[in-house]
Amino acid sequence: MEHVADELDVPYLHLGSLQRELSLTGDLTTVSALRRLLRDRRPDVLHTHTAKAGTTGRIAALTSGSARPRGVVHTFHGHVLHGYFDPVREHVFRLVERALALGSDRIVAVSNEVRDDLLALHIAPPAKITVVPYGFDLDTRTRTDSATRARLRAEAGVDESGFVVGWAGRLTAIKQPLDLVRTIAQVDGAVLVVAGDGELRADLSDLARELNVSDRVRVLGYVDDIAAWYSAFDAFLLTSLNEGAPVVAIEAQAAGVPVVATDAGGTRTVVEDGVTGFVVPVGDVAALADRLMRLRDDDALRERLGNVGGVRMRERFSVERMVDDVERLYEEILRR
Repeated sequence: MEHVADELDVPYLHLGSLQRELSLTGDLTTVSALRRLLRDRRPDVLHTHTAKAGTTGRIAALTSGSARPRGVVHTFHGHVLHGYFDPVREHVFRLVERALALGSDRIVAVSNEVRDDLLALHIAPPAKITVVPYGFDLDTRTRTDSATRARLRAEAGVDESGFVVGWAGRLTAIKQPLDLVRTIAQVDGAVLVVAGDGELRADLSDLARELNVSDRVRVLGYVDDIAAWYSAFDAFLLTSLNEGAPVVAIEAQAAGVPVVATDAGGTRTVVEDGVTGFVVPVGDVAALADRLMRLRDDDALRERLGNVGGVRMRERFSVERMVDDVERLYEEILRR
């Protein structure tokens, strides 16, 4: 997100010790550094996002004595409490999150489905959880001009008559990227463009060769300007096992691209089945392929779903609404 802060001229501090992977030394260093920041800056609210920052940040706040912020808030954009790790680690992580929630003033979920999941896992009581859907400046996060479309489709080796299916994210197990290849293998003539990187990149390429679709799969690696690539897609595919509220699905639909997705987590909050795209059971590759073929063969359907998606995303996921929701939450906490 640092490039976004740069674009918006928002000052930030980069804490190098805060890393995704578990590290006793690194995590303790992070907690210590965050405690110093809290003592020096005395913020009214500490608002954390993601599992690692949520853990280290809230431990720092809860152990900072008089420097503890008046409000401690954590947002779940989804979670790693099932589907990511083995049962033993998942159990430990749930215990940790329950303990941290006790010391949090409010837990934010980005969708009703994420809230319901947190309640089912007994992370926090209903009164402590608030749903705040995402908000974006979708006009800057999507580019749909014809020149960009032509340029990027040419870069992918596809002319205007081709059917391009897009995907963006981290190539990791919870996203089920191998199902992208299995699906595209059943959709004759479709070209899959994968924007992202991760530990399953080589496995994805290997499977494409095994299924004889390497000529129809383009792996871009990490893409800084995904906004431009939405213009090149005719459909967008999500095969995930779990999602909070998939941001890429919001952006794709805002760009007028219908989404075909698995019914994972908060996906139905974003994708309306038969209205802005299609939602099918998790793991049902045949159903994913069927919906893509419908879009491939019906230009009018593709255009109708895309147009509705563009309107709905701007109505439901505006920056102004999200900022108002968060500001209202902070004021409520600080009035106590």
